[in-house]
Amino acid sequence: MQPTGTDLANARPSSQSVQLRRMFASRVRPLGDRSSPQGYQLRALRRTADSAGLKPLPRGTRAWPARYGTLRGVWMRAAGASPAAGVVLYLHGGGFVFGSPRSHRALGYRLSRRTGMPVFLLDYRRAPEHPFPAAADDALAAYRLLLAKGFPPEKVTVAGDSAGGQLTASLLADLAREGLPQPAAALLLSPWIDFDLTELHRRDTGSRDPFVPPSYIEKCRDAYARGVDVAHPRLDVLRAEKTGWPPLLIQVGDTECLLGDAQRLADSAQAAGVPTELQVWPGQIHVFQAFADFVPEGRQALRSAAEFLRTATP
Repeated sequence: MQPTGTDLANARPSSQSVQLRRMFASRVRPLGDRSSPQGYQLRALRRTADSAGLKPLPRGTRAWPARYGTLRGVWMRAAGASPAAGVVLYLHGGGFVFGSPRSHRALGYRLSRRTGMPVFLLDYRRAPEHPFPAAADDALAAYRLLLAKGFPPEKVTVAGDSAGGQLTASLLADLAREGLPQPAAALLLSPWIDFDLTELHRRDTGSRDPFVPPSYIEKCRDAYARGVDVAHPRLDVLRAEKTGWPPLLIQVGDTECLLGDAQRLADSAQAAGVPTELQVWPGQIHVFQAFADFVPEGRQALRSAAEFLRTATP
């Protein structure tokens, strides 16, 4: 059952999520404030993020790399999942500079198990080696690939977290501009949407994000959108024409400096007549769903997300 806005507003954060938030505020955020997405720091961050993929997957799960020309990714299929149910195109987060199918394979597995669909974790090109529009082009190419492989658009869903949320919204805008069919639904987890960053800095000044430093996001933006005006239509997705977009589910924690991005995306989509649900989870950090092994809210949010995707592809 989907949690309602009232349910979330009245919910108290679990003791596990409080512990996680305090740990990130004391240990992770200070590192982020001092870090830069380049050189040895970026290499170390990529290795650390990818170490999440060292945990073995449950028995019966299949995961295999795939390459289609220059496009790469990893297919994830939990036991019992079938392409007859549909497919999820997953666009990972990491500020456009880190993250990979390896770092996000646990999320991919959970979505596959709960939706009953295979998940294609796209290994899009990352900045600073490959600045804009490389990642956006790869997302569009991956969607075209799924259609070419025989998945009808009503059986395709798209999901992404953080920077992958921006790529998800950018993909929907690209499809509209190119006259391609929209997917059945889109799921955005803690999306980073606005490249202007004014709202993000203002919110963090008023209530410090325990995880994500705006200064690091700004460095990631500069690495990805190198020399490109942030008003470019493939970057400024808040201004994109959203009429005809598929139903959206947006999940965000209320401790995030990116909360305003999620709210403004939801407002602009609803104004265009797009069926949109915004879930603001009390006390949760950025992409708390990735910590579902530890925080019960992560598991509950993923159950809700999977139900949304499943319902969109009957």
